[in-house]
Amino acid sequence: MSSPPTLWGVSTLDPPRSSDTALAIGFDLDLTLADTRSGIAAVYSALAAETGVPIDTDQVVRRIGPPLEVELGYWFPEDEVPAMAARYREIYAGIAIPATVLMPGAADALDAVRANRGKVVVVSGKNQADTERTVAHLGLDVDAVVGGVFGAGKGVALREHGAAAYVGDHTGDVDAARAASATAVGVATGPFDAEALAAYGADVVLPDLLAFPDWLKSFAAVP
Repeated sequence: MSSPPTLWGVSTLDPPRSSDTALAIGFDLDLTLADTRSGIAAVYSALAAETGVPIDTDQVVRRIGPPLEVELGYWFPEDEVPAMAARYREIYAGIAIPATVLMPGAADALDAVRANRGKVVVVSGKNQADTERTVAHLGLDVDAVVGGVFGAGKGVALREHGAAAYVGDHTGDVDAARAASATAVGVATGPFDAEALAAYGADVVLPDLLAFPDWLKSFAAVP
């Protein structure tokens, strides 16, 4: 049984790796590694301009995380959501990706995994093509990229890549880690603060990725 979640500490969950396998760490993308808020807001503004439907982009960016169709459902009738999702994805690369920047500490977090001879796996709810484009745009050094999955649905990819921990900003990322029997590392850089992530069941909660390298030193030392 794991220890109670803390705002700074290491879970007692045994990571799913053996002594002869490389440490693998999974990361969410939006608001974990990538600050996509401005870009996503710009895409929704473009949809609003095209359709004449008012969209509160401040509300949109406060809810980043779940599948695209969920957010579009707040603004468009159900029968229009598929077409709006297709249009969103059609214009996303040209509008959102150039506006996307690294979250604080993202590069150093990946470097820390590399320093431990580990591998980095990005698992995102964003569709596969735009997940890959975003990773490439940001110059992230990763071993695998999996898009189009959310919540516990991420567990399959995390298990396939042997992730010992999964790092994300959303409660759905805690579900992902649980589904993969991995340590759930919350970062309070998205829609949920540290207390909410801990209350939901994250094993570890960090204020941001700037704190990740020090945490990883302790986690990697666990046999």
